[in-house]
Amino acid sequence: MHQNKGKTIADCLGDRTDYAMNPDKTEGGELVTSYQCDPRTVQGEFLLSKRQYKTITGREHSGDVIAYQIRQSFKPDEVTAEEANQIGYELGLVFTKGNHSFIVATHTDKSHIHSHIIFNSTSLDCKKKFRNFLGSGKALGRLSDRICLEHGLSIIENPKRSKGHYGKWLGDKKPLSHSEKLRQTIDEILTKKPTDFATFLQAMETAGYAIKQGKYLAFKSEEQQKFIRLRSLGEGYSEDEIRDAIAGKSARPERKSAKKPPEKSFNLIIDIQAKMAQGKTAGYEQWAKKFNVKQMSKTLNYLTENKLLRYADLEAKATQATETYDGLMAEIKSAEKRMAEIQVLRTHIVNYAKTREVYTAYRKAGYSKKFFEEHRADLTIHKAAKAYFSSLETKKLPTMKELNGEYATLLTTKKEAYKTYRDAKTEMQEVLTAKANIDSFMGYDPKKTEQEKSQGR
Repeated sequence: MHQNKGKTIADCLGDRTDYAMNPDKTEGGELVTSYQCDPRTVQGEFLLSKRQYKTITGREHSGDVIAYQIRQSFKPDEVTAEEANQIGYELGLVFTKGNHSFIVATHTDKSHIHSHIIFNSTSLDCKKKFRNFLGSGKALGRLSDRICLEHGLSIIENPKRSKGHYGKWLGDKKPLSHSEKLRQTIDEILTKKPTDFATFLQAMETAGYAIKQGKYLAFKSEEQQKFIRLRSLGEGYSEDEIRDAIAGKSARPERKSAKKPPEKSFNLIIDIQAKMAQGKTAGYEQWAKKFNVKQMSKTLNYLTENKLLRYADLEAKATQATETYDGLMAEIKSAEKRMAEIQVLRTHIVNYAKTREVYTAYRKAGYSKKFFEEHRADLTIHKAAKAYFSSLETKKLPTMKELNGEYATLLTTKKEAYKTYRDAKTEMQEVLTAKANIDSFMGYDPKKTEQEKSQGR
């Protein structure tokens, strides 16, 4: 999943995760689980990790992959939605080796139950990024097959590659037309209430559209070959109608596709010099200056309300908020990791018990090749369970009752931690954003200062 032209990383993540977690497809959200993140705040958590990655490594994101998605489908009437979600969780945990947060959203709106597994490209420690490796698709397929066999499900023995993309293969709707994308961009900009038509045009330019002004106003994105005239977009999109809407003279017809982005208290200010070096226009520079003034004003209001007018107090608050958040996150991660281990262990214990008789018969048959081929699935599952047990540090396995009790305790611990986690996260994001804005405004580089301290300057 890449960052789309003209959209922020947050918007792109929102589009993908909102579709995956659609309540109409996931039984009201009951079929959404996660690892090392909260589904309700997954977009913000992924985004925060990328900001921390930049802070830690000094490397920019710039057009890189922002997330990955695995789609895992099952034969109709062979698996319950809950089991499909559990299998998706196991697949995500094993494939990422527990180093990347992810969500699993299981859809039941089609004849075949299927899961969307979306994992963050940035690692949990925010120091590395996941990179596709040669043959990763085949490796993922084999891993999925192994887990499905362990759960007693069928697999496709000789899969054939599809030439079409997933949406075409699944029979979903066609991708949005350039005209519809243009309408959505206009809708989004108008929800932000530009002060005048010139500001509106600057926002369109910032969103990645070239503008042709003449008898008819027209726009063209990099994906388009020709300009699209406003007059061709239908009711509510002519130049006069947009001007009237900006001036408050008339209300435009509402469209379901128009989504107003959630308001934030304040955002990071823009590095205008860096943006201009990337080829931004003078119109963008003018807009960015106004944006920065507004964000700095909001930042100062926040600092005043929270009595953080001394830099030392702001720095201490940032450290304290980060430590509180990290402590809660560590507690949640620890619980989730152990819960995932318990889920895997319970599966292997059940599978071992179910296939023990077959394995005993196989051993009595002198490990016959013919017997193995006739019972390949059961014997594969049994061997996988034995191999997993051998990998454990303890020789004595806990009982299912003990595992269920431990899981219930961990679930309670996780829920209690989440009660304060969201508030702690919001507080940390606000104070770190405020500190970053003040540092940028003062030309202060914390990273450089730490290096000078370590060198004894």
